[in-house]
Amino acid sequence: MSIEITKLSHIYSQNTPFESSALCEVSAVIEKGDFIGLIGHTGSGKSTLIQHLNVLLKPTSGSILIDGVDINAKGTKVRDIRQKVGLVFQYPEHQLFEETVAKDVAYGPGNLGLPENEIVQRVKDAVNMVGLDYEKIKDKSPFELSGGQMRRVAIAGVLAMSPDILILDEPTAGLDPKGRDDILKVIKELHKENNITVILVSHSMEDIAKHVNKIMVMYNGKIEFYDTPEKVFAQADRLEEIGLGVPQVTYLMKELKKTDPLVRDDIYTIDQAKAEIINMLRRRKNA
Repeated sequence: MSIEITKLSHIYSQNTPFESSALCEVSAVIEKGDFIGLIGHTGSGKSTLIQHLNVLLKPTSGSILIDGVDINAKGTKVRDIRQKVGLVFQYPEHQLFEETVAKDVAYGPGNLGLPENEIVQRVKDAVNMVGLDYEKIKDKSPFELSGGQMRRVAIAGVLAMSPDILILDEPTAGLDPKGRDDILKVIKELHKENNITVILVSHSMEDIAKHVNKIMVMYNGKIEFYDTPEKVFAQADRLEEIGLGVPQVTYLMKELKKTDPLVRDDIYTIDQAKAEIINMLRRRKNA
């Protein structure tokens, strides 16, 4: 399911003293099955952009087509779009409210008017998808769970809607390192096994580098870069100018290059760095 964004602009409080431009003629195409990393400093337009994709905001001008359908056109059913485009907000566990995990995850599909047996199956599948044991957890209160488990339950509630596009706004915020790694592993597996389109909003250059196939960089309501991680992280100076940066391992490799000109400095993941350092040590041993 492709997303085509054309000259999308959004102005908050238009024609008032508080008017503020959040998006300015943004255009991009996201292909079906892409795993997109969306980055930018606070106020760059990231949140405004993703809320348009779920029809939580209407554009001031421009258009968004999902599978060729203008999601803001008259006659387009918002409920249908939100079923196809799942949006997981930052700290989604704050939206948990039912007395059991099963009831909470069932809330979304229940509103679709599906048969009870299909709802139950969707809930089971979604809970298992996020790495939790449905039988062990279904009757527990969500509020008895750990922070990471609550986050997974909240994500399961979106997955139970069977979206074709999954948007996650800082899904690892506030989690410990293990919780963060577990959530990202779940998202990566969902993308791989179900071929859904994923848009991951994150401030972690390391997480972005490790998981996505394209990076969209927002700055002052516009797209500064939209390309592969290799090409985006090659623009280290510009990224720093706009308040971002590159993965820490990239800085390490740039320092190593000062001692060995043959060292590649276009490295952005730990695995790449490991391989390159081994090559460097072999060269020195054979010198």
